[in-house]
Amino acid sequence: MDQLKIVVTDYIEQDLEWEAEQLAKYENVTFEYHQLKFQSDEELLETIRDADMILVNMVKMSEAVINGLEKCKLILRHGVDYDNVDVDAATAKGIRVAYEPDYCSDEVAEHAISLLFAGWRKLDAGRKVLESSSKNGIWNFNDVYPIYSIKGKTIGIIGCGRIGSLTLRKLSGFDANLMVCDPYLSDERKTELGIETVDLDTLLKEADMFTIHASLSQENYHLIGEPQLRAMKSHAYLVNTARGGLVDAEALATALKEGWIAGAALDVYEKEPPDPDLELFNLDNALLAPHLAWYSEEANTSMREKVLEDFIRFVEGRDPRFLINKELA
Repeated sequence: MDQLKIVVTDYIEQDLEWEAEQLAKYENVTFEYHQLKFQSDEELLETIRDADMILVNMVKMSEAVINGLEKCKLILRHGVDYDNVDVDAATAKGIRVAYEPDYCSDEVAEHAISLLFAGWRKLDAGRKVLESSSKNGIWNFNDVYPIYSIKGKTIGIIGCGRIGSLTLRKLSGFDANLMVCDPYLSDERKTELGIETVDLDTLLKEADMFTIHASLSQENYHLIGEPQLRAMKSHAYLVNTARGGLVDAEALATALKEGWIAGAALDVYEKEPPDPDLELFNLDNALLAPHLAWYSEEANTSMREKVLEDFIRFVEGRDPRFLINKELA
């Protein structure tokens, strides 16, 4: 039986001892895990060059890194997207790429809705009003006015795949109008969801609140930039729990300072963690979360189980659960 080396480039769990114990049952498997997130390509390759399978979380698997791999057969992305893996380069080298899209969907949808409503109801500003009023002994709500009802407003969902469709369903009981923009939805899927879709320009002009659930690609990088922010209503509120690169953070900061829109909440950033001089940190109408939409104890356990299943599938010579470059199946 051939010896197999599985290497983890980076991970968000406290440790991977459980995974190591499970894989120790296979005598032909060597399992290593590292934290290589900020290593250079050359340093990264020193560790993973001879791996048969690689599990990657946030490390960038560039064309240069992939071309330096000597015998890798599978790159598995630990998460619901794979924009940090050059799939074309992997495919050209005959390396399969897979990911784990079927975990934390409920958590991300719930987190997006929580941020949407917290921002719309100005809960962050409300805490400051409470503290100020407590010190002064009299209520003063000037710093939170105006607050609008959710009932009757239009909530725009940008991207209606696995997470966006869950968000759509969870929002259906709030007496709001739901509007969806997703040019990739099939007619069959739209019928299943009971929706019609609109183009982005229409959504931007008509919605009061927005929540983004699209994947990041070269095509939609900075999908929301200055022109899109200027097209929104002045009381609009924007939430992004998908990928940081979907929103131009500089344009968003300008929009919030100059009042093009009322507020925004982000859980994701182009650079993670973001630099301390990120302008959004200084804006009261920016609600910022630390990329935790994915997290719950249940989701964390589920992810580890799903990754382990793909480890075992690889060791046993079976296909991963969700193969991206299916031409290599």
